[in-house]
Amino acid sequence: MQQHRIIVLGAGYTGAITAGRLAKQLHSEDVAITLVNAEPDFVERVRLHQLAVGQELTPRPFSEMFAGTGVELKLAKVTAVDADRKTVSVTTGTGAEELEYDTLVYALGSGWNTQGVPGTAEHAHEISSRPGALRLRERLAALEAGQSVVVVGGGLTGLEAATEIAEARPDLDVALAARGGLGDWLSEKGRAHVRKVFAGLGITTYEHTAVTAVEADRVTTADGTTVPAAVTVWTTGFAVHPIARATTLEVAENGQIVVDATMRSVSHPDVYAVGDAALAMGPGDKPLRMSCASGTPMAWLAADGIAARLTGGKLPKTQPRYHNQCISLGRRDGLIQYVTADDRSVSAALTGRLAARYKELICKGAAWGVANPKLGVPTRRRRILRTPATPAPATATA
Repeated sequence: MQQHRIIVLGAGYTGAITAGRLAKQLHSEDVAITLVNAEPDFVERVRLHQLAVGQELTPRPFSEMFAGTGVELKLAKVTAVDADRKTVSVTTGTGAEELEYDTLVYALGSGWNTQGVPGTAEHAHEISSRPGALRLRERLAALEAGQSVVVVGGGLTGLEAATEIAEARPDLDVALAARGGLGDWLSEKGRAHVRKVFAGLGITTYEHTAVTAVEADRVTTADGTTVPAAVTVWTTGFAVHPIARATTLEVAENGQIVVDATMRSVSHPDVYAVGDAALAMGPGDKPLRMSCASGTPMAWLAADGIAARLTGGKLPKTQPRYHNQCISLGRRDGLIQYVTADDRSVSAALTGRLAARYKELICKGAAWGVANPKLGVPTRRRRILRTPATPAPATATA
């Protein structure tokens, strides 16, 4: 029997977990799993603010991570997907190629979102990718004492970037501009702690401030105020990779692929999408936010759903939910904001050094989970059916 060809596009947290988890469940004689990625190493995206201030991250080469698993890594840049012909176009070091698949997992993720603000693409820095973090690292290292850094965006990434820079470079004038109040989605305890940390690090905060233009040495706000900025760091959210929008896959307005409860495309049953690339619904019928906390359970669902459909097993029915938001505030402080299943803050929060240690364990655990996609649980590799059967339904669990 010809091997069932599974191609996974993108080797971030979700793509790498999906590929590895599939390899743990399916017999290597029956499937060929190809992981397509532009870089040979796994990137810990949740640590890129650390990389940007000069810290060295642990190298995690895929050649070691997937050794002996049966997952084949193909170093290439994805240029197009034809969901009707079931092909993927890529560019490698030797030229263009076309790959054929039987099952596709789309995990190309997201990048920074300039929000269309003039000058952002030309003058601002981003930390949503390793190349971006390395460029910012080089620029920050060149700054002299007293020069200004403005972080635009008051979400999780903005808070982490501003505090990391201020802690690593106390000689710089660091500011953060947020459209809303500082940490306004957090609990009262959480907001108070963020304000305390910002004050201790000397970070200036511009609240309820929209940045409308970026220049090489300043930013301009909606009321016409100019704020000096030798370096501008742009953290106003993520934009999904544009390739899906150019396909016949059903996508949402923002370009995310619309999927069912097993991360399967609602328009093309041979395609699955995970992580930031997918529009999946969580508790309360709310879309899952773009985050590692969402992407990891999405990867589990996709891998288990593919394996079930190929082997006639039971479909997974567990719905992703949230437990907390983990925010590093430099290397010595942090905030763990506990939340409801649908990601709304509750009054409970963990702060200080203990929260920083907790966040560090979460980051280490996320990287360990990529290399151990079944979380250390022994798994028997199953044989696929020659004619994939409809898998047995399962009872939903919380």
